[in-house]
Amino acid sequence: MPQPVIEVSGLRRFFGDFEAVRGVSFAVGAGEVFGLLGPNGAGKTTIVRMLTTLLRPHGGEARICGCDVRRQPARVRQCIGYVPQALSADGSLTGYENLLIFAKILGLKKRERERRIEELLAFMELEEVAHVLVRKYSGGMVRRLEISQAMLHRPRVLFLDEPTVGLDPVARKGVWERLGDLRKNYQMTILLTTHYMEEADTVCQRVGILDRGEMVVTGTPAQLKESVGGPTAASLDDVFAHYTGKQLTTGGNYNELKQVRRLSRRLG
Repeated sequence: MPQPVIEVSGLRRFFGDFEAVRGVSFAVGAGEVFGLLGPNGAGKTTIVRMLTTLLRPHGGEARICGCDVRRQPARVRQCIGYVPQALSADGSLTGYENLLIFAKILGLKKRERERRIEELLAFMELEEVAHVLVRKYSGGMVRRLEISQAMLHRPRVLFLDEPTVGLDPVARKGVWERLGDLRKNYQMTILLTTHYMEEADTVCQRVGILDRGEMVVTGTPAQLKESVGGPTAASLDDVFAHYTGKQLTTGGNYNELKQVRRLSRRLG
C-alpha cells in the first residue's frame, strides 16, 4: 500500500450507552479508492463523520494527511472534500451559481475561482448545463455537481457517503467513471461508503466490511472473493454474507427508506 493518507486506529464512538463504532482500525494509501461496506447501522456514516470532523471520536485516533481529527480539525478540513448522502446542491440556483457560492465561501480570489469552476464544469461534463437550474438536472448531473463543489479547493482526500444512492444504473456508471478519472488525473485519495457491491467491485482498490461497529475484514475485492471460494466462483455479495452472516440490502428502517425515496424523487 502507498504511504497512508488516512490512518485510523482503535476509533470509537458512543451514542448514549450504545457503542456505534467499536475500536475500528484501517489505513488508506495515497491515490487509493477505499470502500466502506456494511449493513444499515454498521457504523459507516458515523466513521465518515468522525473523519470529516463533524463528530468527535470518543476513543482511538484518526489522522488525515498527517493531521489529528480531534486536535487539528481546521487543518483536516483544509485537505478534505466531503459529499454527504443528503443533497447539498441548491435546486433553485444554476450549477454555475452553486459552484460560485462554494468558491466564495472557500475564499478563492475571482480569477482563481473562475478558472477552477470552468475546469470542474468541463471535467464533470456539465458545461452545457452550467446555467440551467439544478432542479432540472438528472440525478447523475446533480451528483457530479456536488462532487465538483467538494473539489473546488483541490483537496487531497475526498469522502463520499453513498454517492450513487437513488440513481439509475446508467447514472451510477457515469459517476463511477468520474471517480476513476479523479483518481487518475488528480491523484486523489477517495473513501466512499456504498450499499452497491458492483460499485465497490468496479471502483474500489480495497474495501473494508463493517458489522455492528467493528471492521471484520479488509482487502482487495479479488482477495476477498478468493477467501470465500475464488475470484470467479464468488461475488462480493457472497463475501459480505460470509463475513457478516447477512444478505446486504439497500433499505433499512422506515426513516432510512423514507430518506432514500425522498432523495430519489428529488434526483429525478
